Amino acid sequence: MESTAPAEGLPVYYVGQHESKRQLPISQDVLRRAQDCIYDMLTTPITTPLFHSRVLALLSNHLSDLKNGLQEDVATPTLPTLTPTDTPLTPGDIISQLVGVASPWIDLSSPDPIVYNISRQVLELEVSYAAFCGLGNVVIPGPRLQYGSSHGEGVAQYAFAIQEALALSNYTQLLIHLPMIYHPDQNGEDVEGSLSPFARPEYVEEGVTSKHDFLGTWDAWHIIRTTFLPNLQGEPILTKVHEALIHRYMRLRTPPWILLCDIGPIPGVQSADAKPPATDRLNDETATPLPIPAEASHLHHQQQKENHNSKKDRDPTPHLSYIRNLQSRRPLLSILESYASGFQDYLQGPLQPLADNLESMTYEVFEKDPIKYNLYEAAIRKALIDWARNGKPGSSPSGEIVVAVVGAGRGPLVTRALKGAKDVGVKIELWAVEKNPNAFVHLQRRNEMEWRGQVQLIRSDMRTWTGPSLSPSPTSQTHQHHHKQHQNTEYKLDILVSELLGSFADNELSPECLSSITHLLSPCGISIPTSYTSYLTPIAAPKLHADIAARAANGDAMAANTPSVVMLQAIDYLSISPSSSPSEKPLMEVEQPVVKEAWSFTHRPTTTTPPPQTSKLNNKHNERRARLQFPIPHRGAVHGLAGYFEAVLYDDIHLSTNPLSMKEKGCGDMMSWFPIYFPLKTPLYVPDRSELSLTMRRVTDNRKVWYEWMVEAYLSSSSPSPATTAAASASRSDGDGDGKRDSIAKGKGNERGKGKRVRGGVSEVGTSRERGCMM
Repeated sequence: MESTAPAEGLPVYYVGQHESKRQLPISQDVLRRAQDCIYDMLTTPITTPLFHSRVLALLSNHLSDLKNGLQEDVATPTLPTLTPTDTPLTPGDIISQLVGVASPWIDLSSPDPIVYNISRQVLELEVSYAAFCGLGNVVIPGPRLQYGSSHGEGVAQYAFAIQEALALSNYTQLLIHLPMIYHPDQNGEDVEGSLSPFARPEYVEEGVTSKHDFLGTWDAWHIIRTTFLPNLQGEPILTKVHEALIHRYMRLRTPPWILLCDIGPIPGVQSADAKPPATDRLNDETATPLPIPAEASHLHHQQQKENHNSKKDRDPTPHLSYIRNLQSRRPLLSILESYASGFQDYLQGPLQPLADNLESMTYEVFEKDPIKYNLYEAAIRKALIDWARNGKPGSSPSGEIVVAVVGAGRGPLVTRALKGAKDVGVKIELWAVEKNPNAFVHLQRRNEMEWRGQVQLIRSDMRTWTGPSLSPSPTSQTHQHHHKQHQNTEYKLDILVSELLGSFADNELSPECLSSITHLLSPCGISIPTSYTSYLTPIAAPKLHADIAARAANGDAMAANTPSVVMLQAIDYLSISPSSSPSEKPLMEVEQPVVKEAWSFTHRPTTTTPPPQTSKLNNKHNERRARLQFPIPHRGAVHGLAGYFEAVLYDDIHLSTNPLSMKEKGCGDMMSWFPIYFPLKTPLYVPDRSELSLTMRRVTDNRKVWYEWMVEAYLSSSSPSPATTAAASASRSDGDGDGKRDSIAKGKGNERGKGKRVRGGVSEVGTSRERGCMM
């Protein structure tokens, strides 16, 4: 069906209509009427009530024979194949616009093997026939969790039944219908003709009904009840909380469909519960007498008037109209959401800027980020203003402030430096260093045509550049690092600008590059960025885990040991900051994750000259380690770690991808960096009110840099509250001249609560050594 035309940059709402008691087959006329109401899809049962009756009779007779000793409990009756009276479906043109609904009365998690086998046969018959007809999607009822005192014990056999059903078709998708919140008093027994009550007593354990939520429904959804409420005019609406939730869902990479269930028939189509009209009115003694012609004329005009007023005052599809109105009020996608559309939860390998020469397209992607370059320009301007205000002389022989852009790429920071200097009226001598010979050609062309020769270009690895020169050689614009400059012509840099940061700050070897060039700074020199800090938090990311497992199954043995850059969307933060007071917490407020500092690097002028490139490099000073404690208030599975960073460009001008600070620092729509994801090979289950200990190292063998990580789950016999655990797990960081080398979270024993701290689980050690960043 055709939906309302989507506006550019807006999520699309696909809305369908579902009647749980729909019996009439979906015809071309019914579909057309639904289209007229602007429905995008309709649901259809796969089998008829007649088939349901046959199954009930077969099961009832079999159980009766067992009870009377007429049969032995060794075989389950076999259902016959479907007949034309068993199903309303047939292949045709409209089948692609329908969503099949499997019989809601089956019980695939029944403890009674006969009930389970009958239910499994029904599902296989329905899915197989739906696939034959060409249905692309089939909705299947979720598992029943509660049987007497047992809870959730039938989920495994339910999963096996779904696995078998999936093998019946390569193209039909199965959609499991699950409640957001499980209530034992709403356990599927209200479904008319359900097979659940047929479970024999010897298979059902008697006991008190459990309130345990086996499915681990996210605690953030405890307030949600997807129900319509009438407004002042009596029309159905949703609360603001639910509206916000729907808007949030519809911004997902694969937005869900909306099925409006049992909200009335399609206008002009007979209701499923409606009785057919009498066929012989003249001979029906109970029928109302027919009116005389005069009365009939009066009644006709009165009915027309009532119908006119009814159409004018009442909407025949109020629920659908409300959803369409909600669609028209959906917020626009942010700059970041529009830019990253299609990249949500898509794993990408980090760049290797020192080992590889990047292509122009890669540079172009990063240059589309106006926020980053605006902040860089602001930092350059402020540094120049402070330098001039403090009366500090420039290091150039002519007294100008010497600025160098290292790793210049295609030159975006060069342009910003020239613009910033012009805006504040400060003269600078600008140098640009780039090792990529292809990008260097582009720099030369821009210097000739755009920058009017204002920039001194050096083609060299920044780590081996010997600094600016008063009288560079005639080949300065193609200057190689092995071209020696005379000692008395060299001078210092005043401002060093670089954009070497990766998604975890240091994962693209910014520390290694800058620590090899900061000796060229004058004693009062400034590095932009001045410092940067890496942050971590544990997350549940089943989609990412499935993607990595698929890569491993296809031959990528290092998939689970490879950190990836990814725009995280279908994830859940496991460590959540405790709210100050439940009464003060707004409805549907996005809970803030606990994001902790791992380590940091600081760059300032140094007097130590690094060894020449021919010597063996010692990079041990750039190693780091962190041990962090995270409170886990609610149970879940840890699939990996999300990594972020914050950087101080200069003074109070910052960059941030940290979800706790990025909006505050003006980086909410910054596009240059997605978070980094460190996967666990096997997910680690963490229970309620537990604590997660994270250990990570940044390691080097002087040829490359890699990371090693592992997590451990701990329990305390006293079961401390999340707030107590959060307070006890605050980290203390020790620093040195190059920044905070280590973050070791420590807490006194009595702060964790009384009792012994017991380790409940530990992950395998992840290591990216095989795919480390080459120096």
